[in-house]
Amino acid sequence: MNKILEVKDLCKSYEVNKRKTTVLNGLDLTVNEGEMVAVMGPSGSGKSTLLYTVSGMDKMTAGSVKFCGKDMAGLSEGELAEMRLDDMGFIFQQMYMMKNLSVLDNIILPAVKSKRTHESRKETIKRGQDLMRKLGIIDTADNDINEVSGGQLQRACICRSMINSPKMIFADEPTGALNRTSSEEVMEELTKLNNEGTTVMLVTHDAKVAAKCSRVLYIVDGNIKGEFSPDRKASVHEREKALNSWLIEMGW
Repeated sequence: MNKILEVKDLCKSYEVNKRKTTVLNGLDLTVNEGEMVAVMGPSGSGKSTLLYTVSGMDKMTAGSVKFCGKDMAGLSEGELAEMRLDDMGFIFQQMYMMKNLSVLDNIILPAVKSKRTHESRKETIKRGQDLMRKLGIIDTADNDINEVSGGQLQRACICRSMINSPKMIFADEPTGALNRTSSEEVMEELTKLNNEGTTVMLVTHDAKVAAKCSRVLYIVDGNIKGEFSPDRKASVHEREKALNSWLIEMGW
């Protein structure tokens, strides 16, 4: 199985008012192609910092991160931005949609910005519409972002994350702002994408969300304390029950 993400001895520190705070402390991690990995842990344990650091959105203090074999520390800001645009997809709890653009225009924006594709705008629009159709939100294409529900908007974010056919999607609390029904719909779509071959790494506080993943990492004080692999053959209820028992053992 090919490694898509290799993290070794990762450290991330911040200095505020001359006081140093270490958020990630010598963390090791490998994600293989096709995996769907959930990152859990108490508030302040370093979950989101891990996501931003391994995706190159935030600079590491020490250690190494390789994405598809490329050492990210050796890349320029421009090369990192290009990698994030073309090879990575991002989904956030706060959806960061442009208010002056329609839902469809928000979705195709990364494709318009990419230098990798040479397709016409018409072809880009068609791909955006195809993704919206696949996720059941094509009827919102021309709407402003304040004219759709939270669940529809988060599915639009999934479309946006997929528009450049990324190798991996990073999701930070993708269901955190949604009600249970919308949350389940969004996880269903992410699971489908994963089943089609897209690697996914997500941060979540929700055991129901994590139970749908192939592996769950538990972070405490900036390091991985343990990992759990739910039985994919078991029912959703059984996976949730087993995961909850493990989380209690971990001190959840």
